[in-house]
Amino acid sequence: MAGDFEAQVRATNDAINARTGRPLFFAIVVGLLLGLALLFSLVVVKAFYMAFAAALVAFTSYELATALRSAGRDVPRIPTVLAGVAMVPATFTWTATGHWVSFLLAVVVVSLWRLVETARSRVPARELWLDLGAGVFILGYVAFLGGFTVLLTAQPGGQWWTLAFLIVVVSVDVGAYASGLAFGRHPMAPKISPKKTWEGFAGSAAAALVAGVLTGVFMLGQPWWVGLILGAVIVATATSGDLAESLIKRDLGVKDISSFLPGHGGFLDRVDSSLLSGAAAYVLFLLFA
Repeated sequence: MAGDFEAQVRATNDAINARTGRPLFFAIVVGLLLGLALLFSLVVVKAFYMAFAAALVAFTSYELATALRSAGRDVPRIPTVLAGVAMVPATFTWTATGHWVSFLLAVVVVSLWRLVETARSRVPARELWLDLGAGVFILGYVAFLGGFTVLLTAQPGGQWWTLAFLIVVVSVDVGAYASGLAFGRHPMAPKISPKKTWEGFAGSAAAALVAGVLTGVFMLGQPWWVGLILGAVIVATATSGDLAESLIKRDLGVKDISSFLPGHGGFLDRVDSSLLSGAAAYVLFLLFA
């Protein structure tokens, strides 16, 4: 009996892994560890969030620069990582001004680094411009968009808005996963992300609206309709962010940006839904807080 039950569990787990393309157990464990680290950084002392965000920016910038290098773009990885990480404390300390100024300085530093590198070798002008554009893209996509969560957390009471929108993002992922696994039949964007379905999107929307209302009322002290807006906005930005990252991977010809996180792929595969959502949550904070 025990052997039959174990075999059935393994068969079910293999079927789920085949359907989702991920080892479920490792995905859950890694997700829990990241979630606990995030909770500690936001709830205990919100200044700790700088360390959490800096680590994410560092790993994500490095893996995306490496992936772009495999596609022929020569992006200086270490300067890009250091410049992106430096944006985190600048944003937390000097808020919006620090966010913009540090981003512009980071672009200048990484671009000058690449120009100095090319001074010692002949690089066609077109290739150089593409390399410079790739460096700006990484800083904008990862460090600048990711910096909105730092900017939001730095505001008075902003850590609760950060936690709230991330809970909604997680609800989007869980709702899409569960409903897509159970009912998914109609592909949403088959050429970009074949496993995404309209049934999964419906489940993610329902989960996001419920999570938005609950976090809005009980965590943020907002009217229920603000929670509905939060849920609706985040399901749109989280889905768009996920599809955008899938498009990047499709253009690069890879399944995952990296293999740093067992069961998830790379760090970008985990934070793709949160990048654009962080910027949207900051706007909502300015409007309603």
